[in-house]
Amino acid sequence: MLRYLTAVIAVLGVLTGAAAAQDAPHGSECLAMAQAPPRATPISLRRTAARAEQVTITYAGHATYLIDTPGGVRIATDYSGHYNFGRLPDVATMNRAHSTHYTLVPDPRIPHVLHGWGEDGQPARIRERVGDVLIRNVTTDIRPYISADGAGALVKDGNSIFIFEVAGLCIGHLGHLHHKLDDSHFAAIGRLDILMVPIDGGYTMSLDGVSEITKRLRASVVLPMHRFMTPLDDFMRRIGQQFAIDVRPERSLTMSLGELPRTPTVIILDGV
Repeated sequence: MLRYLTAVIAVLGVLTGAAAAQDAPHGSECLAMAQAPPRATPISLRRTAARAEQVTITYAGHATYLIDTPGGVRIATDYSGHYNFGRLPDVATMNRAHSTHYTLVPDPRIPHVLHGWGEDGQPARIRERVGDVLIRNVTTDIRPYISADGAGALVKDGNSIFIFEVAGLCIGHLGHLHHKLDDSHFAAIGRLDILMVPIDGGYTMSLDGVSEITKRLRASVVLPMHRFMTPLDDFMRRIGQQFAIDVRPERSLTMSLGELPRTPTVIILDGV
């Protein structure tokens, strides 16, 4: 009887999450799960169903990660065309801080090129489903050609935090973030399971600033990027004991919803 009741509660939890996903803006499951009330039990059929749907994430270089979905979609973040890891991406997201984060002449064979900046003074508004992944953005301000001392005027909505929703996972890439996030940003981002964060300590944000954002988002997996010569120990010291650290000799990891670590973990892939 207890096992039966547990299964019923799990099913109700899944149904509640599904209903919230339908009501969430743009059908975003990550926003729905962030807004839904806590579940009565950690047992979830959603986790069981998603366990076999693994996403592969590969560090290409600088701020570029390759995300390969179970449905065969390849995404390149902050795509500049500088890194070649096999086949071309199906989706290239870009930010315009420097030429290492975008290109105005991408390979014409890339079917989906998504700019993190808008035109005519309007912010970029991205919500696009490509195969099995939903891609959306949250804009932030940016300092073009920023110097190491942080000088330069902010340009409104010049950067995008891209969120990729696939296989039950919510994956976020902070882009070339130059300022702290407010409550409206966190609400628009929603729940994140995997977070890609710049840790250069100057060209984007200070290590204290990005560490504060990382701790508040509380993703299960944190993937550093945009490092330059920043000692990894500095970043780890600032995010404190809330995160475990996992240094790997490979450039890639595979992850499903059911395989997320119980303790929030910074995973440092080869090349970072």
